[in-house]
Amino acid sequence: MAVAEVTVVPLGTGTSSLSVYVAKALKILEDSGLIYQLTPMGTVIQGDPREIVEVVLKMHDSLFSKDIHRVVTTLKIDERRDKSLTMEGKVRAVEEKLQLG
Repeated sequence: MAVAEVTVVPLGTGTSSLSVYVAKALKILEDSGLIYQLTPMGTVIQGDPREIVEVVLKMHDSLFSKDIHRVVTTLKIDERRDKSLTMEGKVRAVEEKLQLG
């Protein structure tokens, strides 16, 4: 299991607002069935790393059009093979440390 963060940014849109493009890419992720969480600066995805990479490539490709010729996608993957890794578990681990301090 892996937790990943992705940001997909089309360049040359003619506007500083990107929410319509984020929504288009997010629809692909939503249809994939992977667990995800939209954040103000990116999207966190939980699942098999190969499935994550596959859906991120689809998200990336979806933003190209006759007017958009360049898309920059950033992907970070955190994978553990010694124990289960989830979005909630990562947050909970930090919150537990805060309570000890």
